[in-house]
Amino acid sequence: MNANAEREVRATGLGHHASRTSSTQPLGLMRCGDVGRVLAVNGGVDDSDLERNLLEMGFVEGARIEVLHRGFLGGDPLAVRINRRMTIALRRCEANAVLIGPLHDSVVNTHPSMSLEYASS
Repeated sequence: MNANAEREVRATGLGHHASRTSSTQPLGLMRCGDVGRVLAVNGGVDDSDLERNLLEMGFVEGARIEVLHRGFLGGDPLAVRINRRMTIALRRCEANAVLIGPLHDSVVNTHPSMSLEYASS
């Protein structure tokens, strides 16, 4: 790739994993290393069991998702980590029922931080 092409890729953000999740996409289309947030789970009209199972596994709105591994043949299975705690393997058809959006930097801190004012007293 020449220097002009590299600049264009950097400008459009198409050459980096994090930029792949800058828009909404099904989990089944994400690549290894991509990170995002669950926006919705839709098993479809005919498959409410799939939707319920995905919700029970932790694919709830707002959950952080990281793609860890894709299978060699056709991308099945897909290994994902949910909220940095649980790793799950899904078939690509199941993963396509999960809609993923961008992971924003403004992640809510779950651990209260101590300010310097309290630390010095």
